[in-house]
Amino acid sequence: MTQRVGQSLEIAILKALKEQDGLDFFGDFRDLAEHDDSTLYSKEEPPAAISGKRIPGDKQLDFLLRHPDAGYAGLEAKNIREWLYPDRVEIRELLLKCCALDVVPVLVARRIAYPTFRVLQPCGVVFHQTFNQLYPNSAADLATEVRDKTLLGYHDVRVIDAPDADTTHTRLKTFLRDNLPAVLPAAREAFEQFKDLLNAYATEQYTYKEFAGRALRRMRGEDEDLTTNDTPQEWGD
Repeated sequence: MTQRVGQSLEIAILKALKEQDGLDFFGDFRDLAEHDDSTLYSKEEPPAAISGKRIPGDKQLDFLLRHPDAGYAGLEAKNIREWLYPDRVEIRELLLKCCALDVVPVLVARRIAYPTFRVLQPCGVVFHQTFNQLYPNSAADLATEVRDKTLLGYHDVRVIDAPDADTTHTRLKTFLRDNLPAVLPAAREAFEQFKDLLNAYATEQYTYKEFAGRALRRMRGEDEDLTTNDTPQEWGD
């Protein structure tokens, strides 16, 4: 079920990508028309190597996008309940993959915490919040149960093809068609400036506090090699 929920957001992203013409992309599901979503679909992952650069280990991005001016971007979809803070393993893995391939990191998730935006967006990481968790169509009964306020009360759960998921899909299409192509050139410039720090954080050479402090001091043009435990208050915890 966890994998099927994960595929629900990836499928929504794939459908939105097919409706835009500003970005070339890699990543597909081969058998979407062959059976329903009660069983997993076969994912065709994007390349794990570009021009001699390779993601370490047995890791791959969910989608690989190509912008005519900004070059490549790596998109990850996280259809999970937890808010994504900058010290989460999901964040580090996205940065690890994208730094290895030299591609701009893009994250689509249900909810992304303010410190994550505050710390990583100026470093060239692009974010989009869905505000909903998508469930597969075959789990419609389960979705009704988890939304029940006398049970789990997850009011933001939506079944992928249900009418009440239209807002999520519309926002996703707008992000991929209009917003993402518009911000990728600036994100590429920022990513180039902070890529070494992002990679050091992703590979655990720096703790979160060390990374955040160095990133802010670099933005200010200050000496980065100050005491590494003095994370500026502007970043939050």
